Amino acid sequence: MRIAFVGKGGSGKTTLSALFARQLAQSGAPVLAVDGDINQHLSEALDPTAGPAPFTAPPLAGHLGEIKDLLRGANPRIASREAMVKTTPPGRGSRLLHLLGDDELHTRHVQQVGGVPLMVTGAFDESDLGVACYHSKLGAVELYLNHLVDGPGEYLVMDMTAGADAFASGLFTRFDMTFLVAEPTRRGVSVYRQYRDHAREFDIPLAVVGNKVTGEDDLLFLKEQVGDDLLTHLALSPWVRSAERGSPQGELEDTNRHALDILRETVDARTKDWPTLHRHAVHFHLRNAESWANEATGQDLAGQVDPEFVPGPESLAR
Repeated sequence: MRIAFVGKGGSGKTTLSALFARQLAQSGAPVLAVDGDINQHLSEALDPTAGPAPFTAPPLAGHLGEIKDLLRGANPRIASREAMVKTTPPGRGSRLLHLLGDDELHTRHVQQVGGVPLMVTGAFDESDLGVACYHSKLGAVELYLNHLVDGPGEYLVMDMTAGADAFASGLFTRFDMTFLVAEPTRRGVSVYRQYRDHAREFDIPLAVVGNKVTGEDDLLFLKEQVGDDLLTHLALSPWVRSAERGSPQGELEDTNRHALDILRETVDARTKDWPTLHRHAVHFHLRNAESWANEATGQDLAGQVDPEFVPGPESLAR
């Protein structure tokens, strides 16, 4: 299962991404955490005691060319790395990947942080100012997800960029479950309706996770605002506050651990839908090709779509 955490900036989505990934890893499940936020703080959340820069593996965005060469493999529909764009779907001949497999991408870009394998997209730095948007950084992870064949009992947890920016590309359709983290305030739920409408348009499973709840009034507010989409909530956590200061005291509260259990139960109850994942990938590839990619590459990129290919365990075996 692939799980995305989204929400307004400051809602706690990075913290929840880290808590959920750590709980999965501690249970013995294969899990990969991916930092896809413009503010790259997931490594600090995974290991609050390691200091400000515990992660040293290179970001995906810095090696986009090599990643394209790896993933296009022997696909005859993709002539070169220059012809491969962030939305290019896999086809026969493409290099498909196992989660945390023994391949060049995972070997180079994954590092253990706080007991969790982590991969990062890369920070938005000064060289990008005025000439690029952050979604150019996400191209590598979008290609990675398009070519990933994750198996039963495996989890990928991604901390997405904040606010409605998560819908600025087709990346939001690459997941089996999306958790929207919302504080019990008007601003905290302000992006909920945008997420809900976009998710419904593409039939994306979406559930709201209340965060920093202090009592019944907070919980009632969330229920009034999001209705049945409210799955569970986490209480305002002294443990999280101490961890964010770099010196976690004690353990995460039992009520909050229970909320994380509910998240996992919800994810585990879902069924992988490879045809829908691939259909969404093709849909956004064709949209991007018509909008900008055909002109940028000088090719008709609709030809990159292999009509006889659907990813999944069978395609990985072939």
